[in-house]
Amino acid sequence: MNASVATTPAYPDLSQLPAPAAWRQLHHYAYKAKDAEETRHFYEDILGLPLFHIIQSDYVPSTGEYCPYTHFFFRLKDGSFIAFFDIGDDKAAAPSPNTPLWINHISFRVDTVQELENTKARLQACGVEVLGVTDHHIFKSIYFFDPNGIRLELTAQLADEMQMLQESKTAHARLQEWTARKQQWRQERAEGKSSAPLKPQTNDRPEFVPPGTV
Repeated sequence: MNASVATTPAYPDLSQLPAPAAWRQLHHYAYKAKDAEETRHFYEDILGLPLFHIIQSDYVPSTGEYCPYTHFFFRLKDGSFIAFFDIGDDKAAAPSPNTPLWINHISFRVDTVQELENTKARLQACGVEVLGVTDHHIFKSIYFFDPNGIRLELTAQLADEMQMLQESKTAHARLQEWTARKQQWRQERAEGKSSAPLKPQTNDRPEFVPPGTV
């Protein structure tokens, strides 16, 4: 096989390793904040997430490097958090140069579509651009950016547990088919036979395909 073609890595025998931990819930997701007070106003005053905890230090515990910071947390109803670091440079984190802005985001679940509409109205009244309500079939969402350039999604679940269970029964097979198609696509690109993007085997959102592009 051409050396430039990516291959699936070899994994150790997982049955010989300790069992994986029981992951209970998301504890927190942390981002860089341009300014702590600006971020607090957005998440606490506009979105309603209470400021719950602050950690301040000169040194990073995990790496030992010197970087004075204020680390602050906003609490969700389930006890998990979204957190931020203000390192005092008044700069937002730079977006990834090879990733479209819509890809990297974090989604939070709310109870109803009406809450999506209500939040959209609050955000728009505060001058925040909001996309949606977008129909994803199993849930509906709105999308917007926080003051740090982080893309956020609020989601109202439509599918019940039975429907989600049915979806889970086909997930592995669908991903395996994608992986096989991707390996073939890599080979064709390495051999100069194709420069087209890799497309999935099925289209779950045909309503978003412009006429004549399929």
